[in-house]
Amino acid sequence: MEVLQVKNISKQYGTKENAVQALRNISFSVVQGEFVSIVGTSGSGKSTLLNLIGGLDVPSQGEIIIRNHNIARLERKELTIFRRRNIGFVFQNYSLMPVLNVYDNVVLPVTFDRGKHVDHQFIQELLKDLGLWEKRKRFPNELSGGQQQRVALARALANKPAIILADEPTGNLDSRTTLEVMGVLKNSCRKYHQTILMVTHNEGLAQNCDRILHIEDGMLLKKDGESL
Repeated sequence: MEVLQVKNISKQYGTKENAVQALRNISFSVVQGEFVSIVGTSGSGKSTLLNLIGGLDVPSQGEIIIRNHNIARLERKELTIFRRRNIGFVFQNYSLMPVLNVYDNVVLPVTFDRGKHVDHQFIQELLKDLGLWEKRKRFPNELSGGQQQRVALARALANKPAIILADEPTGNLDSRTTLEVMGVLKNSCRKYHQTILMVTHNEGLAQNCDRILHIEDGMLLKKDGESL
């Protein structure tokens, strides 16, 4: 089942002589349970693409369809609710709340949603799977970088989203911890049939994924290096 369809997406910043074309006519789809990496040099447009898919920015043209909703057409309030319920984010800098313990950080997106009750049994299972249950009462500053990134992943999974968007999730980690976090991402993909889209500049990490999308100069490349 296709969870995500990106259709002829373009993104332009500025107008006339100041116009910058960040993305040009990008199209692809992702099926449920797939772990896809987006690779490209700095400034190639990969983070812009992730922001558009996450509803953090709006495309200049094209459609982004997640669970049969064209998010580019949603009103701001509708988009906020849809994003909270269907998209999980994992960033390079973890973005944890320093005043909340591990457990409260993980359930935060669920508690924001008044229509949803926290599935404490699922959260417990999640924290045990990620090796965090014993640390559930600790605060972020009491954890290592790898542990903080696992908390961020647990928070992204807590809402059972349609898709998780990970932007350079191992960018601040050493090589050993990077492999550990990649293993956790892959296991989450399998166990929870979770769809993950990961931006990385590390080709070695990308090789661990089910599929690699190469972006250069705002265009999606075919395997032989030509633009699609």
